[in-house]
Amino acid sequence: MSRIVPVALAALIALAAPAFAAGGGSGSSSGSSGGGNASPTTKGCKTGEVWNKKTKKCVKVQSGILPDEELYQQGRALAKEARYDWAIEVLSTIQDQQDPRVLNYLGYSNRKAGRLDIGITYYSRALAIDPNFNLAREYLGEGYLAAGRVDLAMNQLSEIAKSCGTTCEEYQELNAAISSAH
Repeated sequence: MSRIVPVALAALIALAAPAFAAGGGSGSSSGSSGGGNASPTTKGCKTGEVWNKKTKKCVKVQSGILPDEELYQQGRALAKEARYDWAIEVLSTIQDQQDPRVLNYLGYSNRKAGRLDIGITYYSRALAIDPNFNLAREYLGEGYLAAGRVDLAMNQLSEIAKSCGTTCEEYQELNAAISSAH
């Protein structure tokens, strides 16, 4: 019986870890990523569905089904869980397609799914709207690294340094990626 408790505790921790890993900030000056919205996967939704916290049910994803912020949070969480095509589906239903955070995660999801050029285009659109969106700059720099363009990644690193210095998370992350690419 004494072995059951440690095993159960380890299983509980293992199940909780992905939910905590999906959290975090937006890294943007464009607003916070809070709200505590769980990913559709943590609520048992199937691909193509999102969690409706009012009805406490999974619903087919479509424009207007939930407020933009809820769709953004769920799309972002899916992107961080490597559910890129599902994330794109959710993020694409957001009515405000000019929100730099939405464009950033559309870029992230496309880049991570292997559609590098599409990802870079979304990052560029996000930065055209908010040039100080350092998370988009970090991800754009990572995209340039994936394309073998260290020079362009260094340009993004320089822009991040101008905006938030060399101690901010976005600078540190991109700098580490550049260093490991050499």
